[in-house]
Amino acid sequence: MDQSRDVPEPSALRQRVTWALRRAEFAVQAIKEQGLRPLGLAVPHYSLLMAIHAEPGLAGAELARRLGVTPQAVASLVARLEQRGHLERRAHPRHGHVQELYLTEDGRELLRLADAVISQIEQQIGLELGDETTRLVALLERVIDLTADRSALPFGLPEGNEDRS
Repeated sequence: MDQSRDVPEPSALRQRVTWALRRAEFAVQAIKEQGLRPLGLAVPHYSLLMAIHAEPGLAGAELARRLGVTPQAVASLVARLEQRGHLERRAHPRHGHVQELYLTEDGRELLRLADAVISQIEQQIGLELGDETTRLVALLERVIDLTADRSALPFGLPEGNEDRS
């Protein structure tokens, strides 16, 4: 049985919401990387600095969950930013083995510069989209809400395709 006919044509991918979200994210990530490069930052560094700015004292494991990456990835990013003097670790007041993360003055200044770059990118996108910007943000918030409650969206293999081994 030829099941290749069940795979969407490449031209049909442009009509799929998740594929469009992925392509948009890659495009935005690329322009953010380009903008942050002169500061010696990559997008993951910016995301980590922003998360710690938003919630000073986060531990690495919690930070990994919030950023959707592995604890090992966070440990590597933290080590790099700490070595550059942008972050510092402090022992948790009650759990000495837990290290809380805080921005240093240099880290706050770097984040200020990086956020100005990201804000410029967002403003340019907003200018291009015009009045549609508010609608796009609202639609993306709805996608976030829909996917946050995974029970609202049934997913899995189509019937009859459960065992592919």
